[in-house]
Amino acid sequence: MVADTSTLLEGLSEAALIARGRRVIASNSAAKALLGHGIDGEGLERAISHPAAIEALDRIGSDDMEEVELAGLGNSRRHWVMRSAPIAERTYLIRFVDRSEARAAEQMRVDFVANASHELRTPLSTLIGYTETLREQGEEIDGETRERFLSVVHDEARRMQRIVEDLISLSRIEAEKFTAPTEAVDLAPLVDQALGGAQRIADERRSTLVREVDPDLPPIAADRGQILQLLDNLITNALRYGEPGTPVTVSAHGEGSMVHLAVADQGEGIAPEHVKRVTERFYRVDTSRSRSLGGTGLGLSIVKHIVERHRGRLVIDSELERGTIVHVLLPVS
Repeated sequence: MVADTSTLLEGLSEAALIARGRRVIASNSAAKALLGHGIDGEGLERAISHPAAIEALDRIGSDDMEEVELAGLGNSRRHWVMRSAPIAERTYLIRFVDRSEARAAEQMRVDFVANASHELRTPLSTLIGYTETLREQGEEIDGETRERFLSVVHDEARRMQRIVEDLISLSRIEAEKFTAPTEAVDLAPLVDQALGGAQRIADERRSTLVREVDPDLPPIAADRGQILQLLDNLITNALRYGEPGTPVTVSAHGEGSMVHLAVADQGEGIAPEHVKRVTERFYRVDTSRSRSLGGTGLGLSIVKHIVERHRGRLVIDSELERGTIVHVLLPVS
């Protein structure tokens, strides 16, 4: 009977054990890996060793199914849901379901809402402060000061507009991520369009835009508007964070079944511990500098989601004091 029970337990994907009374009578390998290899025959208090779990098991009745969330189970940093149900008199099946990914996704959602609220609150506070001053002391303010105040109000309103537009764009891209684009799109004209749109910023920063696109570049399977958005974000980022007066290079060439697009700057670069996080929403390496340069903190997150929707690959290479190269590989149509 015990052998048959052990075989059935091994067929379960999650950690599971069977307890009779207050003692473990059988467990699968996943439960042993989580709670310890010597749990068979142990008392529940010692085998599970989690106060919330033991308290829940104390309350289980003959017709009840108990479910409780556990953190720190078996010295694990993951989050678990323990489910227990009676299978015979004084005998229970206890399962441990790993909910770490769902919890992490929920935490990302909470952080996203908090960050978005913070990003909008800052310019909104500035808007309220300046407009209240203009309304209450308008007659006492000279023309030059009034124009300066109105300029700040305009810039902060535009900043809020960019954040909202990026949020809407990100939401739309995420909604479409399971539908791969199939239109054959020539990348070269989109590169030219993006470079033309970035020329004003390049002139302001005294930077040269360098184009290195293979004339025989094959078409890619793409959403034209999203690829243009990707190029705009990458080129604008390179100009913002590259050193003034240094070039920004946009290159593209075929690489097997992919087209390899790269945007390179000569700036401060990104430290290794930050590289893996720069595609997170609202993540900034240097908060004050990003805001002063007009960034919303969503540009690379949008790029990441566009690349994922196109079934491509995104790689960021950066070296401190040398600069950053963002590589995007997109499938050929």
